[in-house]
Amino acid sequence: MFGLDRLLGSFSADMAIDLGTANTLVYVKGKGVVLSEPSVVAYHIKDGVKKVLAVGEDAKLMLGRTPGSIEAIRPMREGVIADFDVAEEMIKHFIRKVHKRSTFSKPKIIVCVPHGATPVEKRAIRQSVLSAGARKAGLIAEPIAAAIGAGMPITDPTGNMVVDIGGGTTEVAVLSLGDIVYARSVRVGGDRMDEAIINYLRRQQNLLVGESTAERIKTSIGTARMPDDGRGSSMQIRGRDLLNGVPKETEISQAQVAEALSEPVQAICEAVMTALEATPPDLAADIVDRGVMLTGGGALLGDLDLALREQTGLAVSIADESLNCVALGTGKALEYEKLLRHAIDYDS
Repeated sequence: MFGLDRLLGSFSADMAIDLGTANTLVYVKGKGVVLSEPSVVAYHIKDGVKKVLAVGEDAKLMLGRTPGSIEAIRPMREGVIADFDVAEEMIKHFIRKVHKRSTFSKPKIIVCVPHGATPVEKRAIRQSVLSAGARKAGLIAEPIAAAIGAGMPITDPTGNMVVDIGGGTTEVAVLSLGDIVYARSVRVGGDRMDEAIINYLRRQQNLLVGESTAERIKTSIGTARMPDDGRGSSMQIRGRDLLNGVPKETEISQAQVAEALSEPVQAICEAVMTALEATPPDLAADIVDRGVMLTGGGALLGDLDLALREQTGLAVSIADESLNCVALGTGKALEYEKLLRHAIDYDS
């Protein structure tokens, strides 16, 4: 059996998957990141049976625009699997898309999981990956993967602090000697920011906008602190007027977005402060020297590094490829498996 596994391994390209709430990235050994698509699945329900219609980019276009017979959902919520069957179909689809060759190959797959994931949630992710056709499934903690992807020297006996802001969770971790000394996972991320924008517009302007519009506002003019001129740039948005029920176009300024996002941004700042308080003094001294590294899609929010710098007084830098950091780090764990053996969990 072991010989067969080895034979299958020689045919397959092992891969690392960053199974994110918002996007799923796939890294193939020796090739780098080969796929980055939204974690969205659209399916058709007929006689109680789900039939997958679209996955990734195509399915994301359907979010909030589907008729009654079709459902478009995100199977990942806050970094963990919320819908087991749909997540499995999504992973299968992405593996097939990357593995265009024979169906004979069974790759070894390493997946990153949030630090705060429970044993049950970890088992669900492992089971989904194995059912999707992996011969072996390993798990790596997201903060470790993010720090490796950002090029931080985590195997040194010095303190490194990484703040990974994803779609569903923000992971704040202090790492030393290749492992986590302290980590905290808060359920605040890009999704919570979108919700905050939707709620703000509903309250302040009686305008109802969808998730995709809120995301567009956040990526276009989103900012973590008030613009210097008190207004900043603005953009036109469309939604439904809640007072008379008709579609309406209006303008939203950067200052309004900063006000809308103040709560999630404050939650991220507080998580960082809590982590700093819990850090052993010698490692805290290293963090003063090295500063804090921001990774994940949320790190791209305008002026978030400045907002954190004001709160903590530390140097805050954004990783070069912050969106791909976790996938790159998980991929490096696959490439240098012997060095990072202790960080990969194959059997929980």
